[in-house]
Amino acid sequence: MVQKPDCEKLCPEWPCDDPEQFKGVWVVAEADENELHEASLQMLTPAKKIASKLGEKIVGVLVGYNVKKWADELIKHGADEVIVVDDSRLKTYYPRVYGQVIVDLAKKYKPSVILVSATMRGREMAPYIANTLRTGITADCTDFDVDEKTGDVLMIRPPFAAIMLAYIKTPFRKPQMGTARPNVFPVPPRDESRTGRVIEETASIIDPGMELAVYKPVKREEVLIEKAEIIVSVGKGVGGPDGVKLAEELAKILGGVVGGSRKAVDAGWIPPDRQVGQTGKSVKPVLYIALAISGAAQHMIGVREAGRIVAVNIDPDAPIFQQSDYGVVGDYREVTKALIEELRRLKEQGPSALEELLKEE
Repeated sequence: MVQKPDCEKLCPEWPCDDPEQFKGVWVVAEADENELHEASLQMLTPAKKIASKLGEKIVGVLVGYNVKKWADELIKHGADEVIVVDDSRLKTYYPRVYGQVIVDLAKKYKPSVILVSATMRGREMAPYIANTLRTGITADCTDFDVDEKTGDVLMIRPPFAAIMLAYIKTPFRKPQMGTARPNVFPVPPRDESRTGRVIEETASIIDPGMELAVYKPVKREEVLIEKAEIIVSVGKGVGGPDGVKLAEELAKILGGVVGGSRKAVDAGWIPPDRQVGQTGKSVKPVLYIALAISGAAQHMIGVREAGRIVAVNIDPDAPIFQQSDYGVVGDYREVTKALIEELRRLKEQGPSALEELLKEE
């Protein structure tokens, strides 16, 4: 029996209900009529871990227009139930409108936990939900756990220095909220045999206080770095734009994209949307090649889901070698040029030779 806290003493301006009234681990799914975002499916992985320890259900939440069709996909990947608000008035995304719909649902169903993927939309909407519900929120978690004694969810994330892990909990407020960036967790396997309940809800749609004037999709010539299967990433050690050009040449041969550490971004050599690490993107390529990157913890957090990591660094004591599958000690220019030459030779033998090389364990 969890003792109800004395809310009047703790924070009199915020009401607090009996914690035992709250049940269910929610995953707020990001979807539109064209797509259910993979990042939302990834959040079902920590939801399963939390729900199994709390003995509660996993509930997917779909809000939007023409989104009911994605409910079964959430169930096949692990949700026990899905709450759907499908309304033509939600065709245009407004953070306050969507957030208020989820707030109203949370007040009705009282989930114990709400998880949101930290996409651009999630980062915008989740704080509104937390503030309106008068609860805490922990951003950019890298893991989740449950305190077995109290039943509090532990939101685990690295502090700014990333030399340790902080375990954060919200013991006096529910729901407990946390976000995690895309690609921090894998998508749970799809199970065709899974069935679940779909609950259709109506919502009171508030005035957004604004109007969308123009909608224009941005065309991208390159693959998004978080979707890339092969990434060649550069650090400050490449010395400047010439080093980036060499990385681009290598990436082109491999059919990959170029990324970089924060120092490379701060130096202006790599655009911010291609930064890998704690303050950038989390990636999960099949192959990650790190050129002249020391391997600070802040950077390595972003590549922990990579299939294979190949590090090239002139410093034999660079931390990145401790977390790489393959390491080459040497000048990145000499190593990269030699690698480009060898890959070109393989390409001359036919595309299958290079493909076989990349498939090798």
